[in-house]
Amino acid sequence: MKLSHFNFDLPEELLAERPSDIRDESRLMVLDRKNQTIEHKLFKDVIDYFDEGDVMILNNTKVFPARLYGNKEKTGARIEVFLLRELNEEQRLWDVLVDPARKIRIGNKLYFGDDETLVAEVIDNTTSRGRTLRFLYDGSYGEFRRKLTELGQTPLPKYIKRDVEPEDEERYQTIFAKNEGAVAAPTAGLHFSKHLLKRLEIKGVELPEVTLHVGLGTFNPVEVEDLSKHKMDSEEIFVTSPATDIINKGIADKKRVCAVGTTAMRAIESSVSSSGTLNEFSGWTNKFIFPPYDFSIANSMITNFHTPKSTLLMMVSAFAGHDFMKEAYEEAVKEKYRFYTYGDAMLII
Repeated sequence: MKLSHFNFDLPEELLAERPSDIRDESRLMVLDRKNQTIEHKLFKDVIDYFDEGDVMILNNTKVFPARLYGNKEKTGARIEVFLLRELNEEQRLWDVLVDPARKIRIGNKLYFGDDETLVAEVIDNTTSRGRTLRFLYDGSYGEFRRKLTELGQTPLPKYIKRDVEPEDEERYQTIFAKNEGAVAAPTAGLHFSKHLLKRLEIKGVELPEVTLHVGLGTFNPVEVEDLSKHKMDSEEIFVTSPATDIINKGIADKKRVCAVGTTAMRAIESSVSSSGTLNEFSGWTNKFIFPPYDFSIANSMITNFHTPKSTLLMMVSAFAGHDFMKEAYEEAVKEKYRFYTYGDAMLII
Protein backbone atom coordinates (compact mmCIF):
# COMPACT_ATOMS: atom_id res chain seq x y z
CA MET A 1 0.00 0.00 0.00
CA LYS A 2 1.17 3.48 -0.87
CA LEU A 3 0.36 6.88 0.63
CA SER A 4 -1.67 7.84 -2.44
CA HIS A 5 -4.08 4.94 -1.75
CA PHE A 6 -5.35 6.88 1.26
CA ASN A 7 -6.19 10.15 -0.40
CA PHE A 8 -9.78 11.28 -0.91
CA ASP A 9 -11.68 14.55 -1.32
CA LEU A 10 -12.96 15.77 2.03
CA PRO A 11 -15.11 18.91 1.86
CA GLU A 12 -13.93 21.37 4.51
CA GLU A 13 -17.44 21.89 5.86
CA LEU A 14 -17.48 18.25 7.07
CA LEU A 15 -14.66 18.92 9.58
CA ALA A 16 -16.51 19.16 12.91
CA GLU A 17 -15.81 22.47 14.66
CA ARG A 18 -17.95 21.62 17.70
CA PRO A 19 -19.05 18.45 19.51
CA SER A 20 -22.58 17.09 19.14
CA ASP A 21 -25.08 18.55 21.64
CA ILE A 22 -25.30 15.24 23.52
CA ARG A 23 -22.30 12.87 23.63
CA ASP A 24 -24.07 9.64 22.68
CA GLU A 25 -26.31 11.21 20.02
CA SER A 26 -23.62 11.74 17.41
CA ARG A 27 -24.16 9.61 14.31
CA LEU A 28 -22.85 6.07 14.02
CA MET A 29 -22.05 4.22 10.80
CA VAL A 30 -21.97 0.44 11.31
CA LEU A 31 -19.77 -1.61 8.96
CA ASP A 32 -20.36 -5.36 8.90
CA ARG A 33 -17.24 -6.90 7.35
CA LYS A 34 -18.72 -10.36 6.87
CA ASN A 35 -21.83 -9.20 5.03
CA GLN A 36 -20.24 -6.06 3.54
CA THR A 37 -23.21 -3.96 4.71
CA ILE A 38 -23.39 -0.36 5.95
CA GLU A 39 -26.03 0.85 8.43
CA HIS A 40 -26.74 4.36 9.73
CA LYS A 41 -27.53 4.70 13.44
CA LEU A 42 -27.02 6.98 16.45
CA PHE A 43 -24.07 6.30 18.74
CA LYS A 44 -26.27 5.18 21.64
CA ASP A 45 -27.46 2.29 19.39
CA VAL A 46 -23.97 0.77 19.77
CA ILE A 47 -25.36 -1.18 22.75
CA ASP A 48 -27.50 -3.27 20.36
CA TYR A 49 -24.34 -4.86 18.93
CA PHE A 50 -22.95 -6.10 22.26
CA ASP A 51 -24.06 -8.83 24.65
CA GLU A 52 -23.15 -10.13 28.09
CA GLY A 53 -19.49 -11.12 28.28
CA ASP A 54 -18.47 -9.00 25.28
CA VAL A 55 -15.56 -6.64 25.89
CA MET A 56 -15.09 -2.95 25.10
CA ILE A 57 -11.51 -1.74 25.66
CA LEU A 58 -11.37 1.93 26.72
CA ASN A 59 -8.35 4.26 26.70
CA ASN A 60 -8.44 6.13 30.02
CA THR A 61 -5.73 8.68 29.20
CA LYS A 62 -6.48 12.24 30.28
CA VAL A 63 -5.63 15.33 28.22
CA PHE A 64 -3.65 18.03 30.01
CA PRO A 65 -3.82 21.73 29.04
CA ALA A 66 -0.79 21.50 26.79
CA ARG A 67 -0.99 24.78 24.87
CA LEU A 68 0.68 27.83 26.45
CA TYR A 69 1.19 31.35 25.13
CA GLY A 70 4.29 33.27 26.18
CA ASN A 71 6.37 36.26 25.17
CA LYS A 72 9.95 36.26 23.99
CA GLU A 73 12.48 38.29 25.98
CA LYS A 74 13.45 41.70 24.58
CA THR A 75 11.13 41.61 21.54
CA GLY A 76 7.97 40.58 23.41
CA ALA A 77 6.93 38.50 20.39
CA ARG A 78 3.98 36.20 21.16
CA ILE A 79 5.07 32.55 21.02
CA GLU A 80 2.86 29.47 21.20
CA VAL A 81 4.41 26.61 23.19
CA PHE A 82 2.85 23.16 22.87
CA LEU A 83 3.99 20.82 25.65
CA LEU A 84 4.73 17.36 24.22
CA ARG A 85 6.29 15.41 27.07
CA GLU A 86 8.10 15.87 30.33
CA LEU A 87 11.71 14.70 30.10
CA ASN A 88 12.93 15.33 33.63
CA GLU A 89 10.73 16.19 36.61
CA GLU A 90 13.55 17.46 38.82
CA GLN A 91 15.09 19.73 36.18
CA ARG A 92 11.68 20.69 34.72
CA LEU A 93 12.76 19.78 31.21
CA TRP A 94 10.08 19.43 28.53
CA ASP A 95 10.01 18.59 24.85
CA VAL A 96 7.81 21.19 23.16
CA LEU A 97 6.78 22.55 19.80
CA VAL A 98 7.08 26.30 19.32
CA ASP A 99 5.30 28.50 16.80
CA PRO A 100 6.67 30.48 15.03
CA ALA A 101 9.68 28.14 15.26
CA ARG A 102 12.07 30.28 13.20
CA LYS A 103 12.07 33.00 15.90
CA ILE A 104 13.32 30.75 18.70
CA ARG A 105 16.99 29.97 19.30
CA ILE A 106 18.96 28.17 22.00
CA GLY A 107 19.43 30.53 24.96
CA ASN A 108 16.21 32.51 24.33
CA LYS A 109 13.98 33.05 27.36
CA LEU A 110 10.17 32.96 27.25
CA TYR A 111 7.88 34.55 29.84
CA PHE A 112 4.40 33.22 30.68
CA GLY A 113 1.43 34.74 32.49
CA ASP A 114 0.58 38.36 33.26
CA ASP A 115 2.94 38.33 36.23
CA GLU A 116 5.67 36.53 34.24
CA THR A 117 6.34 34.24 37.22
CA LEU A 118 6.89 31.30 34.89
CA VAL A 119 10.00 31.57 32.74
CA ALA A 120 11.49 29.01 30.35
CA GLU A 121 14.87 28.87 28.67
CA VAL A 122 15.45 27.12 25.34
CA ILE A 123 18.29 24.65 25.86
CA ASP A 124 18.13 22.42 22.79
CA ASN A 125 16.79 22.23 19.25
CA THR A 126 15.65 18.61 19.35
CA THR A 127 14.10 18.40 15.90
CA SER A 128 13.38 20.70 12.99
CA ARG A 129 10.08 21.64 14.66
CA GLY A 130 10.77 20.85 18.31
CA ARG A 131 12.71 22.38 21.17
CA THR A 132 13.66 21.39 24.69
CA LEU A 133 12.78 23.96 27.36
CA ARG A 134 13.92 24.21 30.97
CA PHE A 135 11.27 25.91 33.09
CA LEU A 136 12.71 28.21 35.74
CA TYR A 137 10.32 28.26 38.69
CA ASP A 138 11.06 28.78 42.39
CA GLY A 139 8.15 26.83 43.88
CA SER A 140 7.75 23.10 44.53
CA TYR A 141 7.10 20.63 41.71
CA GLY A 142 3.41 20.47 42.69
CA GLU A 143 3.15 24.26 42.50
CA PHE A 144 4.94 24.22 39.15
CA ARG A 145 2.46 21.70 37.70
CA ARG A 146 -0.46 23.72 39.05
CA LYS A 147 1.01 26.80 37.35
CA LEU A 148 1.26 24.95 34.02
CA THR A 149 -2.39 23.86 34.37
CA GLU A 150 -3.49 27.38 35.28
CA LEU A 151 -1.71 28.95 32.28
CA GLY A 152 -2.38 26.16 29.78
CA GLN A 153 -5.30 25.84 27.37
CA THR A 154 -7.20 22.79 26.15
CA PRO A 155 -5.12 21.69 23.13
CA LEU A 156 -7.81 21.60 20.46
CA PRO A 157 -6.45 20.51 17.07
CA LYS A 158 -5.33 23.27 14.71
CA TYR A 159 -8.12 22.63 12.18
CA ILE A 160 -10.61 24.09 14.72
CA LYS A 161 -10.25 27.76 13.93
CA ARG A 162 -12.35 29.17 16.81
CA ASP A 163 -11.07 30.05 20.28
CA VAL A 164 -11.22 27.50 23.07
CA GLU A 165 -14.56 27.76 24.89
CA PRO A 166 -15.44 26.71 28.48
CA GLU A 167 -17.32 23.60 27.26
CA ASP A 168 -14.18 22.34 25.50
CA GLU A 169 -12.54 21.64 28.87
CA GLU A 170 -15.19 19.01 29.54
CA ARG A 171 -16.02 17.83 26.01
CA TYR A 172 -12.41 17.35 24.86
CA GLN A 173 -12.08 14.74 27.59
CA THR A 174 -13.66 11.30 27.81
CA ILE A 175 -15.87 10.74 30.87
CA PHE A 176 -13.56 7.86 31.90
CA ALA A 177 -10.32 9.91 31.63
CA LYS A 178 -8.09 9.19 34.64
CA ASN A 179 -4.36 9.11 33.84
CA GLU A 180 -3.07 12.51 32.76
CA GLY A 181 -0.51 12.56 29.96
CA ALA A 182 -2.19 13.01 26.55
CA VAL A 183 -1.86 16.08 24.32
CA ALA A 184 -4.88 15.01 22.27
CA ALA A 185 -8.09 13.22 23.19
CA PRO A 186 -8.72 9.57 22.25
CA THR A 187 -11.65 10.77 20.18
CA ALA A 188 -13.68 7.55 19.76
CA GLY A 189 -14.20 7.59 23.53
CA LEU A 190 -15.76 11.08 23.46
CA HIS A 191 -19.10 9.60 22.35
CA PHE A 192 -19.71 7.65 25.57
CA SER A 193 -22.08 9.21 28.12
CA LYS A 194 -22.40 8.13 31.76
CA HIS A 195 -25.86 6.80 30.94
CA LEU A 196 -24.61 4.67 28.01
CA LEU A 197 -21.73 3.24 30.08
CA LYS A 198 -24.18 2.32 32.86
CA ARG A 199 -26.50 0.59 30.32
CA LEU A 200 -23.53 -1.37 28.93
CA GLU A 201 -22.54 -2.44 32.47
CA ILE A 202 -26.11 -3.57 33.26
CA LYS A 203 -26.12 -5.60 30.04
CA GLY A 204 -22.97 -7.38 31.24
CA VAL A 205 -20.50 -5.84 28.78
CA GLU A 206 -16.98 -5.78 30.24
CA LEU A 207 -15.20 -2.40 30.12
CA PRO A 208 -11.48 -2.89 30.81
CA GLU A 209 -9.24 0.17 30.59
CA VAL A 210 -5.79 0.56 29.08
CA THR A 211 -3.74 3.76 28.82
CA LEU A 212 -2.07 5.19 25.74
CA HIS A 213 -0.97 8.79 26.20
CA VAL A 214 -1.80 10.24 22.80
CA GLY A 215 1.11 12.30 21.45
CA LEU A 216 1.47 14.22 18.23
CA GLY A 217 2.93 11.10 16.58
CA THR A 218 -0.64 9.97 15.99
CA PHE A 219 -1.27 13.09 13.89
CA ASN A 220 2.10 13.71 12.25
CA PRO A 221 1.70 13.68 8.48
CA VAL A 222 3.06 10.78 6.45
CA GLU A 223 5.51 12.28 3.97
CA VAL A 224 6.75 9.16 2.18
CA GLU A 225 4.91 7.28 -0.56
CA ASP A 226 6.32 3.96 0.68
CA LEU A 227 4.51 3.44 4.01
CA SER A 228 7.15 1.05 5.32
CA LYS A 229 9.54 4.04 5.48
CA HIS A 230 7.30 6.10 7.82
CA LYS A 231 8.41 6.28 11.46
CA MET A 232 5.83 6.87 14.18
CA ASP A 233 6.75 8.96 17.22
CA SER A 234 6.70 6.87 20.40
CA GLU A 235 3.75 7.07 22.79
CA GLU A 236 3.62 5.74 26.35
CA ILE A 237 1.29 2.84 27.15
CA PHE A 238 0.15 0.94 30.25
CA VAL A 239 -1.68 -2.39 29.97
CA THR A 240 -2.46 -3.71 33.47
CA SER A 241 -2.98 -7.24 34.69
CA PRO A 242 -6.73 -6.76 35.51
CA ALA A 243 -7.32 -5.51 31.94
CA THR A 244 -5.40 -8.42 30.35
CA ASP A 245 -7.42 -10.94 32.41
CA ILE A 246 -10.75 -9.54 31.20
CA ILE A 247 -9.63 -9.20 27.57
CA ASN A 248 -8.02 -12.66 27.40
CA LYS A 249 -11.17 -14.22 28.88
CA GLY A 250 -13.20 -12.50 26.15
CA ILE A 251 -10.85 -13.93 23.50
CA ALA A 252 -11.01 -17.45 25.05
CA ASP A 253 -14.82 -17.32 25.24
CA LYS A 254 -15.00 -16.18 21.59
CA LYS A 255 -16.81 -12.98 22.55
CA ARG A 256 -16.89 -9.70 20.70
CA VAL A 257 -13.74 -7.82 21.74
CA CYS A 258 -13.91 -4.17 20.68
CA ALA A 259 -11.09 -1.61 20.72
CA VAL A 260 -12.61 1.80 21.38
CA GLY A 261 -10.42 3.96 19.18
CA THR A 262 -7.22 3.61 17.19
CA THR A 263 -5.25 4.45 20.36
CA ALA A 264 -6.72 1.51 22.32
CA MET A 265 -6.02 -0.68 19.28
CA ARG A 266 -2.37 0.43 19.13
CA ALA A 267 -1.97 -0.20 22.85
CA ILE A 268 -3.24 -3.78 22.71
CA GLU A 269 -1.49 -4.64 19.44
CA SER A 270 1.79 -3.45 20.99
CA SER A 271 1.61 -6.09 23.72
CA VAL A 272 0.64 -9.41 22.12
CA SER A 273 2.03 -12.79 23.23
CA SER A 274 3.20 -15.45 20.77
CA SER A 275 -0.05 -17.33 21.45
CA GLY A 276 -2.20 -14.35 20.40
CA THR A 277 -3.25 -13.18 23.86
CA LEU A 278 -2.63 -9.86 25.61
CA ASN A 279 0.37 -9.34 27.89
CA GLU A 280 0.71 -6.89 30.75
CA PHE A 281 2.97 -4.04 29.63
CA SER A 282 4.21 -0.59 30.52
CA GLY A 283 6.56 1.25 28.21
CA TRP A 284 6.63 2.98 24.86
CA THR A 285 5.27 2.01 21.46
CA ASN A 286 5.95 3.35 17.98
CA LYS A 287 3.85 0.68 16.27
CA PHE A 288 2.50 1.75 12.88
CA ILE A 289 -0.42 -0.33 11.63
CA PHE A 290 -1.23 -0.23 7.91
CA PRO A 291 -2.50 -2.83 5.41
CA PRO A 292 -1.94 -5.71 5.19
CA TYR A 293 -1.98 -6.46 8.92
CA ASP A 294 -3.27 -9.36 11.04
CA PHE A 295 -4.97 -8.13 14.22
CA SER A 296 -4.49 -10.41 17.24
CA ILE A 297 -6.76 -9.14 20.01
CA ALA A 298 -9.82 -7.15 18.89
CA ASN A 299 -12.41 -8.41 16.40
CA SER A 300 -14.34 -5.12 16.28
CA MET A 301 -13.50 -1.45 16.72
CA ILE A 302 -15.07 1.96 17.23
CA THR A 303 -13.38 4.92 15.56
CA ASN A 304 -14.08 8.42 14.27
CA PHE A 305 -13.89 9.49 10.64
CA HIS A 306 -10.32 10.41 9.79
CA THR A 307 -8.63 12.81 7.42
CA PRO A 308 -6.99 11.83 4.11
CA LYS A 309 -3.50 10.26 4.23
CA SER A 310 -3.57 9.95 8.05
CA THR A 311 -2.04 7.00 9.93
CA LEU A 312 -5.44 6.60 11.62
CA LEU A 313 -7.14 6.04 8.27
CA MET A 314 -4.46 3.47 7.40
CA MET A 315 -5.21 1.47 10.54
CA VAL A 316 -8.95 1.53 9.83
CA SER A 317 -8.24 0.39 6.29
CA ALA A 318 -6.19 -2.53 7.63
CA PHE A 319 -9.06 -3.52 9.93
CA ALA A 320 -12.08 -2.99 7.66
CA GLY A 321 -10.46 -3.96 4.36
CA HIS A 322 -9.25 -1.25 2.01
CA ASP A 323 -12.03 -1.41 -0.58
CA PHE A 324 -14.77 -1.58 2.06
CA MET A 325 -13.22 1.36 3.90
CA LYS A 326 -13.16 3.42 0.70
CA GLU A 327 -16.81 2.59 0.04
CA ALA A 328 -17.74 3.58 3.61
CA TYR A 329 -15.88 6.88 3.37
CA GLU A 330 -17.55 7.74 0.06
CA GLU A 331 -20.89 7.06 1.76
CA ALA A 332 -19.86 9.20 4.76
CA VAL A 333 -19.04 12.17 2.55
CA LYS A 334 -22.29 11.72 0.60
CA GLU A 335 -24.36 11.46 3.81
CA LYS A 336 -22.50 14.43 5.34
CA TYR A 337 -21.09 12.64 8.37
CA ARG A 338 -18.93 14.90 10.52
CA PHE A 339 -15.19 14.15 10.40
CA TYR A 340 -12.24 14.32 12.77
CA THR A 341 -11.95 15.12 16.48
CA TYR A 342 -15.47 16.31 17.28
CA GLY A 343 -17.03 14.29 14.46
CA ASP A 344 -19.23 11.20 14.18
CA ALA A 345 -18.29 7.56 14.80
CA MET A 346 -17.98 4.25 13.01
CA LEU A 347 -18.40 0.74 14.44
CA ILE A 348 -16.66 -2.01 12.47
CA ILE A 349 -17.78 -5.57 13.30
